[in-house]
This record gives sequence, C-alpha cells and structure tokens, in this order.
Amino acid sequence: MKAAPQTAQDCPQPPGRFIPVVDRNRCEGKEDCVAACPCDVFEMQLLSEADKAAMPFFSRFKAKLHGNRQAFAVRANDCQACGVCITACPESAITLQRTGAL
Repeated sequence: MKAAPQTAQDCPQPPGRFIPVVDRNRCEGKEDCVAACPCDVFEMQLLSEADKAAMPFFSRFKAKLHGNRQAFAVRANDCQACGVCITACPESAITLQRTGAL
C-alpha cells in the first residue's frame, strides 16, 4: 500500500485539475483537513449569514454548536488531488470535483 503524500510534490495531479468541495451540512470544523493538506488549500472561517441561510435547520444548529466555524477551500486551485483531506475528515465532508482544466 502506497503511503499518503507528505508534500505537494508527492501529489498525483497538477494544480487546478480537481478542487475540493466542503459539504456545509457535514463539516464540524475539526480542522483535520487544514492540518493534513500538503498543498495548504484549507482555512477555518466563520460561516457567513448567507452560508447559514442556505443550510437546513439541523445543519445550522450543528454549526452553531461548533462555533459556526468550518473549513473553506480558500486556495482550491492549488489542490493536487492527493485525497489526504478526504481521508483526514472525520465527517466525510470533503469531495474532489474535476474542473475543466487539463
């Protein structure tokens, strides 16, 4: 079994081919993706009023319990699709979405 990438140079794709998408209904702001990502894609931020308004009641309630902080892929175009964030996230809140970039 191949070890998880430790640096961005170990990642399998060029930047921008895939972007991470955080499911606002699942993320509990535990910061595991921030710590694990070798490409420094994620930051913890407070949810905006618009973010919260787009969430169902239970998700807003859960977010409030966790300080209304969640992970945001602020440098999504730096993602090199190693998948470490997906493995690190205890809520399975992150997926990789293919972009139009070649």
